[in-house]
Amino acid sequence: MPRSSRSSSQSTRSVQKVGSMAKLPSFQSDQQPILAPENELKRGLKARHLSMISIAGTIGTGLFLASGTSIAQAGPLGALIAYTMIGSMVFFMMTSLGEMATLIPTAGSFNTYAARFVDPALGFALGVNYFLNWAVTVAVEIAAASMILQFWVSPDVMPSWVWSLLFLLFMVCVNLVSVRAYGEAEYWFSVIKVLTVIIFIIVGILVDAGVIGGDKIGFRNWTIPGAPIVDGFGGILGVFLVAGFSFQGTELIGIAAGESENPRKNVPKAIKQVFWRILLFYILSIFIIGLVIPYNDPNLLGTGSVDKSAVAVSPFTLVLQKAFKPASHVMNAVILITVLSAGNSGMYASTRTLFMLARDGKAPAIFARVNSRGIPMESLAFTTLIAGLSFGASLLGAGEVYNWLLNISSISGFIAWLGIAVSHYRFRRAYVAQGGDVSRLPYKAAMFPYGPIYALLLCTVVVCGQGYSEFTKPNPNAVNLIACYIGLPFFVAMYLGYKIYYKTKMVPLLECDFSVSNLEDGDIDEFHELYAPSKNQADEKDQ
Repeated sequence: MPRSSRSSSQSTRSVQKVGSMAKLPSFQSDQQPILAPENELKRGLKARHLSMISIAGTIGTGLFLASGTSIAQAGPLGALIAYTMIGSMVFFMMTSLGEMATLIPTAGSFNTYAARFVDPALGFALGVNYFLNWAVTVAVEIAAASMILQFWVSPDVMPSWVWSLLFLLFMVCVNLVSVRAYGEAEYWFSVIKVLTVIIFIIVGILVDAGVIGGDKIGFRNWTIPGAPIVDGFGGILGVFLVAGFSFQGTELIGIAAGESENPRKNVPKAIKQVFWRILLFYILSIFIIGLVIPYNDPNLLGTGSVDKSAVAVSPFTLVLQKAFKPASHVMNAVILITVLSAGNSGMYASTRTLFMLARDGKAPAIFARVNSRGIPMESLAFTTLIAGLSFGASLLGAGEVYNWLLNISSISGFIAWLGIAVSHYRFRRAYVAQGGDVSRLPYKAAMFPYGPIYALLLCTVVVCGQGYSEFTKPNPNAVNLIACYIGLPFFVAMYLGYKIYYKTKMVPLLECDFSVSNLEDGDIDEFHELYAPSKNQADEKDQ
């Protein structure tokens, strides 16, 4: 393959280029890097796509349905505290991811970062867990979508499995066309979800003020017996888990960064908006629900699942019905869109995760292929197969298999967040150790190192507290306890198995890899000029 080099008039170092991949030379060495081949994903996601993908990962059934259960479990103030703490953790985690994804935009995201800056075994274990998590999520979402449609269409008219098959085909087709098609779908899905939340907040304020729906409520529901915090710290801890699951998916922006146009401009913009979205979409929504609906309303106790009855008693439905009687139909449509969005994102995330595992040599090489449109076809086909088999297991009487897959994958999102925090800590240390100037990073994480440490500790509490509700029962069920934590030994087995077989070690800071793929030709010199060590640093090393 022909190779060319370009020099910068403002730098004494050079950057080599092969196809569309550039690498920042090691900060401690003038040795030229070995570059990857030209077979790459396409950077087809525009700024508006990336912005809305970050929203799509934030607004889901956790907000529309599970928020009611959270208030019933912890009270209006308890739920607000829990969501605020988890939201702050997610914010710091996302700024950590944003710092890495802005400098090194790759579809492998935190799996690649863990392999480069911590240990290849950690990258492998995170990747396998994250792939399985989203592949199984696709199966969960297509099953949920078919149940939602029962609100309008009886299973006697159209069997549920037919709807599930149609939804699976829809997700495959969207991901088959191009990454831009995925971005467009998520963009319009997100627009609908955002409008729903905004309308809900406006209606909720009017209902609480007594403008519509009856008398003024104010803070009356915060003063009823048992409120505003139910069951003290235990209630808040229980909502930690629900809130954590609700926020899972926000890290998808790290994967999408690898296919984003101008990621160094668009990724920071999307990351910076995460704080306001968490504040608006979750914190304010939880606050409104707690004002308008009493925590002991029996309807709130049944809003933890996705089915016909759950939609009817969604806290969003209960509030909107005060202003708009057919609100249940509207919310049913919105929840259906939310489920399809989650499944669509799951198909995208698992496909790219498998692709990057293969590109990094941690999965069969066949999954590293892409077609002329930049779609990893083999990875997409295998993801579809796993999702189909998982769904089929639930239909063919292998319910226990399906449930164990769910249990293994359910904790993967939290493990991914832990991986992001650890990887970012090592990333920053490696960047400084190799002579990098932190002030020249295109995006810097908030309150380093305290922000990542806070995220790491709180996420650890959430992971360890998975079985809290079972432990507090008079007679805890051993099988249920195992189910809560089965994802952890699976992750450890993946980590230790890879580490022992390949004899991997923690990557020394001076050997951490800062290579970047998919750069446009005109961006190569800019990449080198902005992020190479300053001339003074280089001179000091030469002396």
